Amino acid sequence: MNSPTRAPVPWWGQALRGFFAVLMLATAVGKLLDMPGFYAVLRTYQALPEVLIVPSAWAITALELVLAAWLVVGRWLKLAALAVVATHTMYLAWITTAWLRGLQLDNCGCFGVFLARPLTAQTIVEDLVLLLAAVALLLAARHQPWLRA
Repeated sequence: MNSPTRAPVPWWGQALRGFFAVLMLATAVGKLLDMPGFYAVLRTYQALPEVLIVPSAWAITALELVLAAWLVVGRWLKLAALAVVATHTMYLAWITTAWLRGLQLDNCGCFGVFLARPLTAQTIVEDLVLLLAAVALLLAARHQPWLRA
């Protein structure tokens, strides 16, 4: 039996795929350059018990590295795009909650310690735009299979 024909991912979807691959790699590398500094950033959010700071920092960084590699490979693109949407939804919820709690953070931690940016309403808008771009990537991959051999 032949596999169903699928439409190719449009050029703008491929551009978004590349954009998110580079973005996820940059954010992971920024964190890897100073993991103890990233632990400190996570502490400023006052949302995790101390025992979860180090494993959470490594999990976030590993997730970003895996997503970057997954997007570069391009296999199971629809599933990868869904993972990018889920990741950016999590980031948006995390920073919005901190901002609504009135936390004054000198570094949102988005790029680790070396590209420190304060957590502001603008950060939330930027993350919302990234989430919308991730949804656009998912839409671009909508005709791709979820999984294929």
